[in-house]
Amino acid sequence: MLNSETLIDMNVKLSQKQIGQRITELRKMKGLSQEDLAKSVKISRPSLAQIELGNRSVDILELQKLSLVLEFSLDDFMSKDFSANQDVDVKEEKRAKKEEERISVPTLQVNKFKNVLLYILERCAGKPNVGETVLYKLLYFSDFNYYELYEEHLTGAKYRKLPYGPVPQKLDTIIGQMIDKGQLQRVKTDYHGYPQTRYLPLEKADLTELRASEKEVIDRVIEQMSDWSAAMLSNYSHGDKPWKASKEGEEINYELAFYRRPPYSIRVYEDDEQY
Repeated sequence: MLNSETLIDMNVKLSQKQIGQRITELRKMKGLSQEDLAKSVKISRPSLAQIELGNRSVDILELQKLSLVLEFSLDDFMSKDFSANQDVDVKEEKRAKKEEERISVPTLQVNKFKNVLLYILERCAGKPNVGETVLYKLLYFSDFNYYELYEEHLTGAKYRKLPYGPVPQKLDTIIGQMIDKGQLQRVKTDYHGYPQTRYLPLEKADLTELRASEKEVIDRVIEQMSDWSAAMLSNYSHGDKPWKASKEGEEINYELAFYRRPPYSIRVYEDDEQY
């Protein structure tokens, strides 16, 4: 059994990042979400997210609670030769790694993205304010709100930080394909004296491609933001933690959604008052 003094000595050899990586591996092997594990050890989801990212240290009491829930030996956990997959054969290990990559790394699901785009346009294309700028933000908040809520990617689209807010990558290519196939029409208009690019849906979204939970998140975003002007929505997106914490021109990390605060966060964390 490790006491706090022994743990401190061993922590000198293991970095916070290494500890966080080991906890992440063990949690995923158990099939637990961050929310599940955080509740079990009575810490907030943001706290656990910071631990797993290596941005926060773990005290002896927290590590003991984690060891009980994740069923690992403290001595083994702190050793240099520790492996979360010690009792798993090679085939199982490969499957686990593939599953981990699927969850943590956004991979664009083109067909899903097209149907989300069509669904948003079905509901919003008739609104005079919904040009490219507003559309980009509706897509962004749909994707990041869903990830914050369910720890899964909605469309898997990657977004880049640009001066007017987050912009989905490869959107021009996808829209070009949809125009060629007769799914969308691009229209140039004038809105309050400014040129505006709008998109009109020429076919309905295939709602069988969207789960009820996905459609619900998109509907909430549409209800909240689709009547906002482009300037108002751009300014609002600049206050969102994922955009603020990213560097100009770089890809926005979905994990940053777990550090949101009201009014951006769509989750309520039990001990959020710590932050």
